[in-house]
Amino acid sequence: MKGIHATCLETAEEFGRPGDYALGANVAGFRKVADAMIAFGVI
Repeated sequence: MKGIHATCLETAEEFGRPGDYALGANVAGFRKVADAMIAFGVI
């Protein structure tokens, strides 16, 4: 849980919205899925 929390905060800060957990979670989740799709050759 600490890792998830940190990832959400870091991602939100990266996109100029520090403290926005929803944005951080959505972007981090999208990146994880996109990276997996690339790794499997879907994209």
